[in-house]
Amino acid sequence: MADVGRRALAVLRGADLVACEDTRVTRKLLVAHGIDRPLLSYHDHNAERVRPKLIEAMKAGKTVALITDAGSPLVSDPGYKLVRAALDAGLEPTVVPGPSAPLAALAVAGLPSDRFLFAGFLPTKTKARRDNLAELAAVPATLIFFESAKRLAASLADMAAVLGAERPAAVTRELTKRFEEVRRDSLGRLAAHYAEAGPPKGEVTLVIGPPAAPAPPAEDELDARLREALAGASLRDAVAAVAAATGLPRRQVYERALALSAAHSDETGEGR
Repeated sequence: MADVGRRALAVLRGADLVACEDTRVTRKLLVAHGIDRPLLSYHDHNAERVRPKLIEAMKAGKTVALITDAGSPLVSDPGYKLVRAALDAGLEPTVVPGPSAPLAALAVAGLPSDRFLFAGFLPTKTKARRDNLAELAAVPATLIFFESAKRLAASLADMAAVLGAERPAAVTRELTKRFEEVRRDSLGRLAAHYAEAGPPKGEVTLVIGPPAAPAPPAEDELDARLREALAGASLRDAVAAVAAATGLPRRQVYERALALSAAHSDETGEGR
């Protein structure tokens, strides 16, 4: 991390122009490190107007550094549009990795991290939020969201209703800062806690564990699925389809399919 910090400071010292969310916040950072560079505000509300100026500066040979008030640029901000515009102009952006709230939250949540989906901010209206959650409910991965503190309780209640009250989750706030806090529990209990405690202070990142694996089908259900699949497909294709639908090991499904095929041959005399 020390090397990353030194590289970031070197980039800022060498930049001809620093694009940032809030010049007041960034100026404090630069002053603290003895850096004096021209600043230009670049955020959601002025990006369309400011972006061409940044591209023209880069095409003229100037070095433009993009930074954010907190977290990593391009995560829930208009930075990716600037990168896209730079690429379209034949320019080649580079990156200096920095703090990332989604990755920091994933690291401390204690939930599966081998597969995850960062979904940004949920819609502010209840119906739209629930519809969005319904689309994500079956994604076989840990889900990560940003949320405002004032909407946290309502969002957790919707998550409990749509994703399941017992689904494990973690509410993280102010990560890597002085008042960092992580609360781990089920969605239902987290919703109840924040409904009573009220909005927390600071920036919130939610991490929700993946959906539980479906219970394996009973033997008679497996047999019914296999008979239906075997009626219209080869043994190999039927086994692949049923294994994918049930989550059962392919070998187990294959062995059961062979047994059913053998029993069918005995009943019909096809194998004699």
